[in-house]
Amino acid sequence: MNASLPPRDATAQEKAAFWAARLDGSALEEADWAELDAWLAEAPAHRALLSRYCELSAALEARLPALVSAGAVAMPTPRASPSPLWRRRTVLGVGAAAAAVLALGVWLARPRLQVEDIVTPAGQRQSLTLADGTRLELSARTRFRIENSRTERRMRLAEGEVYLQVAKDQSRPFTVETPAGSVEVTGTVFDVRTEAAGELDVTVLAGSVQVRPAEGDGAPAALGAGDQLCARAGRVTVHPLSAGELDDTLAWRHGKVVFRGVPLREALARLAYYHGLDITAKAGAADLRLGGAFSLDDLDGFFAALEEVLPVRVARGSAGGAQVSLRSDR
Repeated sequence: MNASLPPRDATAQEKAAFWAARLDGSALEEADWAELDAWLAEAPAHRALLSRYCELSAALEARLPALVSAGAVAMPTPRASPSPLWRRRTVLGVGAAAAAVLALGVWLARPRLQVEDIVTPAGQRQSLTLADGTRLELSARTRFRIENSRTERRMRLAEGEVYLQVAKDQSRPFTVETPAGSVEVTGTVFDVRTEAAGELDVTVLAGSVQVRPAEGDGAPAALGAGDQLCARAGRVTVHPLSAGELDDTLAWRHGKVVFRGVPLREALARLAYYHGLDITAKAGAADLRLGGAFSLDDLDGFFAALEEVLPVRVARGSAGGAQVSLRSDR
C-alpha cells in the first residue's frame, strides 16, 4: 500500500487530516456528513487527499501492534477521554505526522469494542486492510462502520459496494449488515452491493455465506462459490454465474462497468451513483438497451459512446450531470 501524501496546500492538508480523524475516531451526525460533503465538493483534489489520509491511517494502524511490540514506537500514557479540542489541535498541527500520532492515540485508547467509520467519496475507489487481516476493496460512495469485539466482527454497510477477503477466525464470525439484509461468514471471498433502498446483491467468489434478506420469509439463503443473490422489492433470487459473468460483476475493481443489454435508465443510474451526479434519460430513451464495457472514470468517453451506439443525444449540465434523450433525426 502506498501511503505517501501528495503535495497540497497547508489548509487542505490540515482539513483532510481533521476529517480522516473524525471518520476514524467517532460517529458522524447528519450535519457532519453535510459539512464533509460540502468540503469535498469544493475541489476535486479534496477527495483524493482525504482518501490518502484515510489510507495512511489504515496502513499505520495495521502495523502498530508489531511496531509497539518491537519497541519501534513508544507507548504514550493512554488518556481516558481525549477532548475534541485536543484531538483537533493534534490533527491540525503538522499534517501527515499528526495523522500518524492521532492513529496511535486512537488505537491505544480503544475499548474492547473497536469502532471505525469509513467512507469512500464519489468517483473514487480505495483498498484497505482491517486489524484482523481482512482485505477490503471499496467502490465509490461506500459508507460503513466496522465494529470488532472479542466475540464477533461486524460491518454495518449503509451504502455502496465492497469486495471482501475475510480473514478466517472461527471464534469471531464476520457479519455484514445492510438496510436490505445481512451476510454471515467466518472466512471467505465475496462482494456486497447496496446502492438503493431495498436492494442487495451478494456474489460469492470462494467459500460460502448465509444471506438473510430483510424482506421475504426471513429464511437465510446459503450461497457457495459462483453464486449470486439479488434482492429487489421483497423478491429474492439466487443463481449461479459463469466465469465471464463473475468477471463482469467485479469489473468495477478495475475501473470498468459491463452492461449486457440492460435498459439505459439502469446503466445511467449506475454511473450516476458512482459519480454522485444527476444523470437521467427522458421517456423514449430510458428503455433502450445498452451493452458493452465502459470506463467508470471516463464520463465523457461513456457519453460519446452512447451517442455512437444508440440514437440518443446527451445534454451535459453545469453541475456535471447529464440528460439523455432520443435524437430528433431518429
